[in-house]
Amino acid sequence: MAKADASKLDWNNLGFEYMDLPYRYTAHWKDGAWQDGGLTENSTLPLNEAAVVLHYGQGAFEGMKAYRTPDNKIQLFRPDRNAARLKNSAERLLMPVFPEDKFVDAVKQVVKANADFVPPYGTGGTLYIRPLLIGSGATIGVHAAPEYTFTVFAMPVGSYFKGGMTPVNFTTSQYDRAAHKGTGQSKVGGNYAASLLPGENAHKDGFADCVYLDPVNHKKIEEVGSANFFGITKDNVFATPKSPSILPSITKYSLLWLAEHRLGLGTEEGDVYIDQLDRFKEAGACGTAAVISPIGGLEHNGNLHVFYSETEVGPVTKKLYDELTGIQFGTVEAPEGWVQVVE
Repeated sequence: MAKADASKLDWNNLGFEYMDLPYRYTAHWKDGAWQDGGLTENSTLPLNEAAVVLHYGQGAFEGMKAYRTPDNKIQLFRPDRNAARLKNSAERLLMPVFPEDKFVDAVKQVVKANADFVPPYGTGGTLYIRPLLIGSGATIGVHAAPEYTFTVFAMPVGSYFKGGMTPVNFTTSQYDRAAHKGTGQSKVGGNYAASLLPGENAHKDGFADCVYLDPVNHKKIEEVGSANFFGITKDNVFATPKSPSILPSITKYSLLWLAEHRLGLGTEEGDVYIDQLDRFKEAGACGTAAVISPIGGLEHNGNLHVFYSETEVGPVTKKLYDELTGIQFGTVEAPEGWVQVVE
């Protein structure tokens, strides 16, 4: 694949596709320690056929973005939280933790080296960043790899909502995204492989994606596709599920804080029962890609429950979206420590 050329990109019409940018960061772990990492132009990872990630799924990743501000600076949104989450994922899969300070530094190096690919402010585009940690050493037994690779690469992506933010409908799935005490709280590849079939089934039925219920009793909402669920109750509480099999979304916890401290809402993290949707006047899915995807309706057992509207975004959801994206793009004051400028 040819290297991407920033001068040939149409910034207003970017999709969400892989591009081979000039630089990425790579570091290797062997003999019990991380070796010195650095930038490289090589976009391929050499893997032995017995690499543990290929057979037993010993790998974790992160998703984050860099944003261009109106004064042409480039900033990251809470990269320390991505570093901490990758640490948790690594520990769950018995992988060596890549040091959190070095994680943030590696991300900054990649963004700075590929600065020409950070879309201009006003296009809605961002630089999507993918840190990846895998068991690259060879072994055929079911145990941890003897060597590991950490890499960070990036690509410019377009605005998630091309024609403006609009609600979409979802349906519940009979499949489970992850086991109750499995790896649902970790950002690991197997969770996403398991979601491909139920997601495809939802698309065939005309829905944006599926909603996963708790794997124990299928009575409580857990995740919406690969995003976290939230609802705004009729008495103005920002409510979101809590479970050991839910990925702790950085976007969700940011919205929880903003709901309380900027919008004056109540907040609640607990059980969200599928048969109690009447509690909510608005609902949405939240994550790095879209920030918020408003949920127009949710189908369960053949019945479609509509929240605010199938065509219009609810006012509280819109305020939360504007507040968070304003912080990310540098037009709204950020809470202390939430943004880091790439210099």
